[in-house]
Amino acid sequence: MSFQPVLPVSGLAGWAFLNRTRERQEDSFNAAPAMQRDVAYFQEKFPGIQTAEELVSDRRLLRVTLGAFGLQDDLDNRAFIRQVIEGGTEERTALANRLADKRYFALSSALEHLAGTGGKAAPDDLIGKLTASYQGRAFEVSVGEQDQTLRLALTLQRELPKLAEDFSSETSRWYAALGNPPLREILETGLGLPKEFGRLDIDDQVTRMRAALQNRFGVSDLLEMSQPENLEKLTHRFLIMSQLNDMQSAMTSSSTALFLLQNAAGFQR
Repeated sequence: MSFQPVLPVSGLAGWAFLNRTRERQEDSFNAAPAMQRDVAYFQEKFPGIQTAEELVSDRRLLRVTLGAFGLQDDLDNRAFIRQVIEGGTEERTALANRLADKRYFALSSALEHLAGTGGKAAPDDLIGKLTASYQGRAFEVSVGEQDQTLRLALTLQRELPKLAEDFSSETSRWYAALGNPPLREILETGLGLPKEFGRLDIDDQVTRMRAALQNRFGVSDLLEMSQPENLEKLTHRFLIMSQLNDMQSAMTSSSTALFLLQNAAGFQR
């Protein structure tokens, strides 16, 4: 039986509880037999993988690999994943470079030794990095099965500092953030942007989101936003806005139901 995270409350109180207990809960989660078996299998079999075709042909290996990048929903899209990996990232026209979701770029970049016909040596630290990422993201998924908002808050703590580290310019960081679906959702919610925001031209989205961040937090660069104090402020803002949105949705649903009942009663009279 796998370990299920304990989340007695949601919102800011739930976040505070999760932060206090996270280390113990993650240790218990990673010690679960199913996780131990997945990690052991991956560490044994991955070193022998020489091509993208071999990787996608082993469903168990592929599940861990995709999970390490938050792409577990693509487990059945083996032909597509093979194209992403084999295409590499060196050529501007490579599939991974053309996809809006930059998680595919991260996948292809990490598995660069499998690009083309493969056969190259993997970096010495790759298995350790993939294993740690898979475990961390699997814990987040488990949290999300109970509270999706807290899962996204966990994602923010990992993704924003990493993005600040991986991209050297302010503009590239913004485009990368908008190309990361969970991070985009967090920023849009935390900044109170409407659902229609995503329909704007991408350059306009960057300009407007940068201005909204400056107006709300006094900074416009995600590098500054990734600093611990600002990251905490953004996390709290996201959690509060998420709860407000949920309350508004619940009130709208209740109002709609009341309207229908009143009209039904009037029709019967």
